[in-house]
Amino acid sequence: MLQNNPELKSKIDQLWNKFWSGGISNPLTAIEQITYLLFMKRLDELDQKRQADAEFTGEKYSSKFEGSWIPPEYRSQQEPEKFAIDKRTLRWSEFKRMQAEEMLQHVQGKVFPFLKDLNGAESNFTHHMKNAVFIIPKPALLVEAVKTIDDIFEVMERDSREGGQAFQDIQGDVYEMLLSEIASAGKNGQFRTPRHIIKLMADLVQPQLGHKIADPACGSGGFLLGAYQYIVTQLALTQMKSVAGAKDLTPDEDGFVRTSVAAALTEKAQSILASSLWGYDIDATMVRLGLMNLMMHGIDEPHIDYKDTLSKSYTEESEYDIIMANPPFTGSIDKGDINENLQLGTTKTELLFVENIYRLLKKGGTACVIVPQGVLFGSGGAFKTLRQLLVDRCDLKAVITLPSGVFKPYAGVSTAILLFTKVWGPKDKVDKPATENVWFYEMAADGYSLDDKRSKKEGFGDLQDIITQYHARNAQTDTDRTAKCFMVPRTEIADEKNNYDLSLSRYKTDVFEEVHYDAPGVILDRLIQAEVGDVSEVELAKVQSGIVRELLELKGMVG
Repeated sequence: MLQNNPELKSKIDQLWNKFWSGGISNPLTAIEQITYLLFMKRLDELDQKRQADAEFTGEKYSSKFEGSWIPPEYRSQQEPEKFAIDKRTLRWSEFKRMQAEEMLQHVQGKVFPFLKDLNGAESNFTHHMKNAVFIIPKPALLVEAVKTIDDIFEVMERDSREGGQAFQDIQGDVYEMLLSEIASAGKNGQFRTPRHIIKLMADLVQPQLGHKIADPACGSGGFLLGAYQYIVTQLALTQMKSVAGAKDLTPDEDGFVRTSVAAALTEKAQSILASSLWGYDIDATMVRLGLMNLMMHGIDEPHIDYKDTLSKSYTEESEYDIIMANPPFTGSIDKGDINENLQLGTTKTELLFVENIYRLLKKGGTACVIVPQGVLFGSGGAFKTLRQLLVDRCDLKAVITLPSGVFKPYAGVSTAILLFTKVWGPKDKVDKPATENVWFYEMAADGYSLDDKRSKKEGFGDLQDIITQYHARNAQTDTDRTAKCFMVPRTEIADEKNNYDLSLSRYKTDVFEEVHYDAPGVILDRLIQAEVGDVSEVELAKVQSGIVRELLELKGMVG
């Protein structure tokens, strides 16, 4: 959305510039502070919407801003009620009307502490918000930021309404835009997977209500939201089919159908879905961002935690039905920290994360993960061992190569999507290799320019074709190695010649078109005519110098 909404981009630019000039120049600090404000705004909006929905349906709803709130530091006092704060004053729609100085004091001293305590002392959210600090230093900066965020929400609402979509990854969009402002973005893996790539991966995997879904390096929670959004959309579509006269949902700018129609989520479905999404990250700031991002979309108690999923302290195994991830490609990690259950014998994170994802899947569980293309053909022992694991112990369904510009402006590395289902566990004897055929697809375009600007282009690129072709793939008919997609049997991949190489170029047949060129004399005649026009041979012969004379001499040499 950011790429093709200049008004929104301008507003976010304004927000960034205000924080920069206000003394908050560290981009991650700015993002975190802005996220707190986005969260305050979204919390108020969601609460009011839920109240209105409850009134319409006649259901009971207890507002988060109903009654009074006693700050934790006063609860042990003899008369704690003396320190009670009317929750209504903590709403965005209430405090934004205050004068600048009063607003800053109110947000710092009351609203932000309330947010940190939002789900109670025992909640995961409160635990991770414990060390969070609100550091907007100037009243004028807060006033300007509040006004700009109101404007951003207004633009997003209009974009959502006019675009026919009701789901926006608000914090993710702001996060992506702010990171694009700095040259260092992506150096430590802190860049966001483009939303249309997440949607593509969700359409390939097709998560269902009741699936336990994880991202072992979740960042701001984009993949978890992508899975959530897909499931909600499918529930809404199922419901709409049963309603006479219901309108079809309009595809978005990338050709995907998405919605967040709340009516499709019964209380039971909402409960199941909320308990289905699990994310982990090793950056405390990113954990907070992820928690708030999911809560801004109606998931009240997100399961996002601070954990290094490659470390010895992380012991989960065979837990998840679906894993969607774009783990960081940060090079190497300390050998002594690596979980003993990971057997590749390497310190390269791009390999360890894929092995770990395999380990975390239940048997029958499916993963869709982005990797550097080097994983597909690397010659080292660990590279080959991983590829053999994916082919023999998993059903490796698809290898989709992406153009190198997909992650610009953060990184220009060539990447690929691996889609596989776990069949054999790490300790199982493999009676028969799990993969029969691997489907390869060479994505040439994703609907956006492949330069740093990533401007929206007409059409969807290969996005929708990938989904259609993948779900219709057939080993008997998808045999044309000159096409952009085809299937390759496992026996060929595993033979001595290919040795489990998974690079598409290994199996693709290139087609060379014969090109015919004009004879040199014809080309020279054309150049001479461009210089002097239609002139007789006699007149040309009189030319004694200059470029025309040189062209004539060259023509004489070539005949």
